[in-house]
Amino acid sequence: MYKSPMRIRTSARVAAVVVVALSVSGCLVPRSEYNDLRQQYRDVEAQNNSLTAENQRLKTQLAQSQAEQNFEEAGDLLFPSGGFELSPQGQAELSNNIVPKLKAFNNVKIVVYGYTDNAKVGRDLVKQGIPDNLVLSTRRATSVANFLIAQGINPNIISAKGFGDTHPKAPNDTPQGRAVNRRIVITVQGPGALPSS
Repeated sequence: MYKSPMRIRTSARVAAVVVVALSVSGCLVPRSEYNDLRQQYRDVEAQNNSLTAENQRLKTQLAQSQAEQNFEEAGDLLFPSGGFELSPQGQAELSNNIVPKLKAFNNVKIVVYGYTDNAKVGRDLVKQGIPDNLVLSTRRATSVANFLIAQGINPNIISAKGFGDTHPKAPNDTPQGRAVNRRIVITVQGPGALPSS
């Protein structure tokens, strides 16, 4: 039966009080019972120490599994205006600044997230089968993921997801705010994403 560390600590304290009380009263408890109680106390204390160590190990494991690093790139740097295919400048940016960082990680998964501003997609994009910002952001994220795979990133650890205009970082009522919202975020998750100490 599982007992929480708090319950074990309480049990250990109760056992300690009983041992002290019985040892003070001396004549009320035979020596063998006193020794049995002391042994029970030691057993509970050892179990408590073991559970505390296991709890710490699980906390460390959880922290490692939730570790994350993000690399954000401006959409205007990576894509032509209104486009979803990487520009030569975007390819150079990823090749020179992102790919080397991603190749340094082990035991991670990589998710490429795409975001847009709230401006409606143009007619040219609609003709290419991109009716809205959600699809545009997904196509952009997929373009980046495919490029990273072509640069040697393991295809089994990378995925892409678009959010359209649903997660703005800035108000969409200025050109500067819209530019901030057009972005790609490459997230590295897992035990290998912990910074080196």
